[in-house]
Formats: sequence, C-alpha cells, structure tokens
Amino acid sequence: MERSEWSARITASCQQAGTYRPWFDDIIATLADILARRDYAQQLFEESGGNVLVNHTNKAGATNVEQNPCLRLINDLNRDALAYWRDLGLTPAGLKRIDEAAMKQRKKSALAEALKGLG
Repeated sequence: MERSEWSARITASCQQAGTYRPWFDDIIATLADILARRDYAQQLFEESGGNVLVNHTNKAGATNVEQNPCLRLINDLNRDALAYWRDLGLTPAGLKRIDEAAMKQRKKSALAEALKGLG
C-alpha cells in the first residue's frame, strides 16, 4: 500500500477510535511512511523466495546461514509501527492509556478572561 493510502487508513482508524486530533497529522505521516516501507520490504521478501534463512558468504569466504535481511527489516519496521499505533491509541493498551482530559483544550480561568478583557 502507498504512503497516502496508509495515511488515510490510519486517520480513519483514529477517527473511529475517537483519538484523532489535527496535530497528530505529522505522526500519522511518519507511521504511514514506516508502513509503506514495511510493505516494500515484504514485497522484496516474497520476490526473493520467502526464505526465512539464507546463506551469506563473508569477506573471508566462509558461508554461514543467517536470517533473511528482508525479514529482519520487516520485524524492525513492525516494532517501530507498533510504538506509533500505541501512541495514537490504536491498540487496546494505547487507547486505555490516553487521558482524554489531557487531549481536550483547557478552559481559560475567569481571571485570565477578565484580564484579557481589560487589555
């Protein structure tokens, strides 16, 4: 999926969860970029045969079996994306941690309003 598609999907999910705020757009864009890169890595993994383990020949000429670098990248990007999902309230634990009172605009005190009216 493209970055713009991910962005729209994440925004819609935030709106459904009731956690969307316009100032989250930069965070949503970052998460969309991570997910688009993850999709590309997934595509490369599948095109390379989808092998979990691959043979790697080092500088000395020795061949070793190691985890497919594409799979490692996919796992790293998933871990990064999970942190953003949690911060946006799109996981059960993340939604529970969000303090709705902190996200609402604070009311101005009566004194502040009175002083503003004098100035």
